[in-house]
Amino acid sequence: MHILGNIIWLVFGGFFTAIGYIWGGLVMMLTIIGIPFGFQLIKIGVLCLWPFGSTFGINNELPGCLSLLLNLIWLGVAGFWLALTHFIFGVLLSLTIIGLPWGAQHFKLAGFAISPFGRSVRIDS
Repeated sequence: MHILGNIIWLVFGGFFTAIGYIWGGLVMMLTIIGIPFGFQLIKIGVLCLWPFGSTFGINNELPGCLSLLLNLIWLGVAGFWLALTHFIFGVLLSLTIIGLPWGAQHFKLAGFAISPFGRSVRIDS
Protein backbone atom coordinates (compact mmCIF):
# COMPACT_ATOMS: atom_id res chain seq x y z
CA MET A 1 0.00 0.00 0.00
CA HIS A 2 2.88 2.36 0.73
CA ILE A 3 4.28 2.00 -2.77
CA LEU A 4 0.93 2.69 -4.43
CA GLY A 5 0.26 5.67 -2.14
CA ASN A 6 3.71 7.12 -2.88
CA ILE A 7 3.30 6.69 -6.64
CA ILE A 8 -0.08 8.47 -6.57
CA TRP A 9 1.46 11.15 -4.30
CA LEU A 10 4.34 11.73 -6.74
CA VAL A 11 2.10 11.90 -9.82
CA PHE A 12 -0.38 14.36 -8.30
CA GLY A 13 2.05 16.97 -7.02
CA GLY A 14 4.50 15.37 -4.61
CA PHE A 15 7.31 15.35 -7.15
CA PHE A 16 6.94 19.05 -7.94
CA THR A 17 6.63 19.89 -4.24
CA ALA A 18 9.84 18.00 -3.51
CA ILE A 19 11.64 19.71 -6.40
CA GLY A 20 10.48 23.08 -5.04
CA TYR A 21 11.79 22.32 -1.55
CA ILE A 22 15.11 20.99 -2.86
CA TRP A 23 15.52 23.94 -5.23
CA GLY A 24 14.73 26.37 -2.41
CA GLY A 25 17.26 24.59 -0.20
CA LEU A 26 19.97 24.89 -2.83
CA VAL A 27 19.22 28.60 -3.27
CA MET A 28 19.36 29.10 0.51
CA MET A 29 22.80 27.48 0.54
CA LEU A 30 24.23 30.25 -1.63
CA THR A 31 24.75 32.30 1.52
CA ILE A 32 26.65 31.13 4.57
CA ILE A 33 23.81 32.09 6.90
CA GLY A 34 21.32 30.13 4.82
CA ILE A 35 23.23 26.81 4.80
CA PRO A 36 21.54 25.26 7.87
CA PHE A 37 18.12 26.37 6.64
CA GLY A 38 18.85 24.99 3.17
CA PHE A 39 19.65 21.59 4.66
CA GLN A 40 16.28 21.59 6.42
CA LEU A 41 14.45 22.43 3.19
CA ILE A 42 16.21 19.54 1.47
CA LYS A 43 15.19 17.25 4.35
CA ILE A 44 11.57 18.28 3.88
CA GLY A 45 11.99 17.74 0.12
CA VAL A 46 13.19 14.18 0.71
CA LEU A 47 10.18 13.57 2.96
CA CYS A 48 7.94 14.95 0.18
CA LEU A 49 9.35 12.42 -2.29
CA TRP A 50 8.34 9.34 -0.29
CA PRO A 51 5.96 10.30 2.56
CA PHE A 52 4.08 7.01 2.93
CA GLY A 53 6.10 4.78 5.20
CA SER A 54 8.50 7.56 6.18
CA THR A 55 8.79 8.79 9.72
CA PHE A 56 10.76 11.46 11.48
CA GLY A 57 12.21 11.42 14.93
CA ILE A 58 14.50 13.23 17.32
CA ASN A 59 18.08 13.61 16.15
CA ASN A 60 20.75 14.47 18.71
CA GLU A 61 23.15 16.13 16.27
CA LEU A 62 22.53 19.64 17.66
CA PRO A 63 22.45 20.69 21.29
CA GLY A 64 18.95 21.47 22.57
CA CYS A 65 19.45 25.22 22.95
CA LEU A 66 20.92 25.63 19.45
CA SER A 67 18.15 23.52 17.94
CA LEU A 68 15.55 25.59 19.80
CA LEU A 69 17.08 28.88 18.63
CA LEU A 70 17.25 27.75 14.99
CA ASN A 71 13.67 26.43 15.16
CA LEU A 72 12.47 29.81 16.47
CA ILE A 73 14.23 31.62 13.63
CA TRP A 74 12.83 29.04 11.19
CA LEU A 75 9.32 29.47 12.57
CA GLY A 76 9.44 33.24 12.19
CA VAL A 77 10.86 33.24 8.68
CA ALA A 78 9.36 30.26 6.84
CA GLY A 79 8.16 27.47 9.11
CA PHE A 80 4.79 28.95 9.97
CA TRP A 81 3.85 29.50 6.32
CA LEU A 82 5.07 26.08 5.19
CA ALA A 83 3.20 24.36 7.99
CA LEU A 84 0.07 26.41 7.31
CA THR A 85 0.17 25.46 3.62
CA HIS A 86 0.48 21.75 4.41
CA PHE A 87 -2.25 22.06 7.04
CA ILE A 88 -4.65 23.68 4.57
CA PHE A 89 -3.96 21.02 1.94
CA GLY A 90 -4.39 18.36 4.62
CA VAL A 91 -7.82 19.74 5.55
CA LEU A 92 -8.90 20.01 1.91
CA LEU A 93 -7.79 16.47 1.11
CA SER A 94 -9.47 15.13 4.24
CA LEU A 95 -12.87 16.39 3.15
CA THR A 96 -13.34 13.23 1.11
CA ILE A 97 -12.80 9.66 2.23
CA ILE A 98 -10.54 8.96 -0.74
CA GLY A 99 -8.25 11.88 0.15
CA LEU A 100 -7.78 10.93 3.82
CA PRO A 101 -4.42 9.13 3.39
CA TRP A 102 -2.96 12.04 1.45
CA GLY A 103 -4.36 14.53 3.93
CA ALA A 104 -2.64 12.60 6.71
CA GLN A 105 0.66 12.93 4.86
CA HIS A 106 0.19 16.69 4.60
CA PHE A 107 -0.47 16.83 8.35
CA LYS A 108 2.76 14.87 8.89
CA LEU A 109 4.64 17.32 6.65
CA ALA A 110 3.11 20.25 8.55
CA GLY A 111 4.42 18.83 11.82
CA PHE A 112 7.87 18.45 10.35
CA ALA A 113 7.84 21.88 8.66
CA ILE A 114 7.02 23.70 11.90
CA SER A 115 10.33 22.67 13.55
CA PRO A 116 12.76 20.65 11.42
CA PHE A 117 15.94 21.31 13.41
CA GLY A 118 16.81 18.44 15.68
CA ARG A 119 14.76 15.93 13.68
CA SER A 120 15.77 13.30 11.17
CA VAL A 121 13.83 11.55 8.40
CA ARG A 122 13.76 7.76 8.26
CA ILE A 123 12.41 6.07 5.12
CA ASP A 124 11.08 2.59 5.89
CA SER A 125 10.98 -0.01 3.17
